[in-house]
Amino acid sequence: MTTSTATATGVPAVRPYESYVYAYPHKTAYRPLPERPVLRELWAAERKDALSLYLHIPFCEVRCGFCNLFTRIGAPEELTTRYLDALDRQAVAVRDALGDDEPVRFAAAAFGGGTPTFLTAGELERLCDIAEKRMGADLRAVPLSVETSPSTATADRLAVLADRGTTRISIGVQSFVDAEAKAAVRPQRRAEVEGALGRIRDARIPVLNIDLIYGIDGQTERTWLTSLDAALAWRPEELYLYPLYVRPLTGLHRLGAGVTGPEAEALEQAAWDEQRLRLYAVGRDHLLAHGYEQVSMRMFRRADAPQEGPEDYACQTDGMIGLGCGARSYTSALHYSFDYAVDMREIRSIIDSFTATQDFSRAEVGRYVDEEEARRRHLLQSVLQAAGLPVADYRARFGTDPWADFPSELAEFAARGWLDEGAPEGLLRLSPPGLAHSDALGPALFSPGVRAAMAAYERK
Repeated sequence: MTTSTATATGVPAVRPYESYVYAYPHKTAYRPLPERPVLRELWAAERKDALSLYLHIPFCEVRCGFCNLFTRIGAPEELTTRYLDALDRQAVAVRDALGDDEPVRFAAAAFGGGTPTFLTAGELERLCDIAEKRMGADLRAVPLSVETSPSTATADRLAVLADRGTTRISIGVQSFVDAEAKAAVRPQRRAEVEGALGRIRDARIPVLNIDLIYGIDGQTERTWLTSLDAALAWRPEELYLYPLYVRPLTGLHRLGAGVTGPEAEALEQAAWDEQRLRLYAVGRDHLLAHGYEQVSMRMFRRADAPQEGPEDYACQTDGMIGLGCGARSYTSALHYSFDYAVDMREIRSIIDSFTATQDFSRAEVGRYVDEEEARRRHLLQSVLQAAGLPVADYRARFGTDPWADFPSELAEFAARGWLDEGAPEGLLRLSPPGLAHSDALGPALFSPGVRAAMAAYERK
């Protein structure tokens, strides 16, 4: 689809794949904070009885062609040791900033990256110690999610994670078809993937999530079903189906699309959008037919599986502690992190700066979130869930109605057929076409200020 076509309702069509909204505002809207606010002051008035804890490990054994995550390949010269040393210093500073005037409790924890299991088994023990002994999180008492990869999901690492309380392991497979993995610049073999999945099941971690990608060059409905069935053979409690994106400064972007001229590019983009929408529908219907429930555009959960933590990592409320140079932290008034980059040289520089930092008592880079942005964020992250947004919950938090706060946006969604007209009274829920267009609907809710900041961001 292109912006020059129209839907059946006569409303001009939009591209279905604008961007994946996993956090709002996006880090490209963050800027250096001139006043470098003191963390103790930022957290003084915040609730601390149900915090989320996220530890970021910015290392991978390889970098896939589609990846724009904040990560680097390898860790020479004991870099992982220096990174964990810095993470330890940061944890001490952050826990001190939280204070002891009221109980500090963590309701959920996650290790992400990068690839946390790039660390050795001993280093993973230390990572867990930082979360528990420095931050005070009881990893065996709360949902703990950890990301891994086929080559790093070794028995000794998984044994550490299982022993320390991991309740969910997420493995990026992307495709069980070797030719497709190669096309996505992801060097792996199906045998390696199957071996890793076997070790994960042997570790008896309660929830297994498998990530798959659709829209890969050469992928067909038949090969897509091959990957889906290969994943289903392991009866994963969760499956994430991601549309492929080719983002600036990634490996696939550097390889180029192979076409020149705006007309040829538009035609190729339209064909790719159509392919991804078609494969999304095939994947959705296949999983629904095999006993899975749709949680969001991307997430599917086996109907009999336990729920571990928040739905699809939606964080409508505040109170997020992020440790590591790629992690975000959320207070009710400020979202903050460190500098952001995609280019490998820039990432290396930021990691080196992080490992040399001694004073972690201040916020360096971020964006303030006012009341209007808080409403927008809550609506955005709630409505992108298949369960929808109970209007009463929104009204209880903000004292207003989403239809009154965002009349033009919601009216447009309704005109496009993206809202479920058959939803129970008081529930704002997306229709199946609305869920399919989540990556267009989400960006449409960005504020003008966030849009301007993202557009002005200089990629690096």
